Amino acid sequence: DILDADGCLIADDDFSMIFKTVRDCCNENGWNFYNKMNHVGYMRHLLIRKAAHTGEILAAFVTSSQLRPDLTELTDRLRALPLSGTLTGFLHIFNDSVSDAVKADSIETLYGRDYFDETLLGLHFRITPFSFFQTNTLGAELLYSTAQQYISDIQPDGAYLKGRTVYDLYSGTGTIAQLMAKVADKVIGVEIVDEAVQAARINAEENGLANCTFTAGDVMKVLDDIAEKPDFIIVDPPRNGISPKALEHITGYGVPYILYISCKPESLARDLEMMNARRYSAVRACCFDNFPWTENVESMVLLQNDG
Repeated sequence: DILDADGCLIADDDFSMIFKTVRDCCNENGWNFYNKMNHVGYMRHLLIRKAAHTGEILAAFVTSSQLRPDLTELTDRLRALPLSGTLTGFLHIFNDSVSDAVKADSIETLYGRDYFDETLLGLHFRITPFSFFQTNTLGAELLYSTAQQYISDIQPDGAYLKGRTVYDLYSGTGTIAQLMAKVADKVIGVEIVDEAVQAARINAEENGLANCTFTAGDVMKVLDDIAEKPDFIIVDPPRNGISPKALEHITGYGVPYILYISCKPESLARDLEMMNARRYSAVRACCFDNFPWTENVESMVLLQNDG
């Protein structure tokens, strides 16, 4: 069902302004919504992302290719909005896949650039439409600073990662990897979304982190191709958690500690049970309310190898 709404109590007011402008333009021009049952229609999704610190906004209008209207008027109306942030890019994404997921067959930049910038704990990050980046920047800063504290508390001098190689698995745009690169000898990030890997490499270069590298591919398939073996592993998987085979491979390195960051407690609990069976036990844990007024929570667990 398609339900109309003028706003959302947990979303930025700029989101509502952009949404209503796109909705009104669609109604005025008779652009119908895409019916996911019979796969007929035009407008599919509206993707809006905003940086908490820089105020930059990236919006993307996701449609099928069944219509080819001129979107100049819509673009001009969005640019004229009295937003509290700054619209730095407006994209038109074509998606003709049967799946209802937001995917891109092709992307056209209607205005500005195809990314927005954000800062996090003193580092700069370029974020593209499909790159993973924590939706709650302020909550993410608390999460990552706590992660840094967990690791520094492992040994008295707080320099546990000094001279060590760190794996950041499911690394997204490389946020955690680059934060750890400031104290580790080398950090290797692995991410399946090629677009996110490209952004991570640009971010690392702009942040002056030469000891941070990123590999594109499935964690299960590319780990054997990495020559350097890890001394410490950080995992931040998608909501479904880590596949049993990948988890077996990860624990098989036998590193003294693994830091697990999760956005779904159910998959975390399932994976912890398997990790316990492979002699990894939880020594510290914390939950973060990164999704206020929802039932979701971000969790972090530090596991120690008891073998």
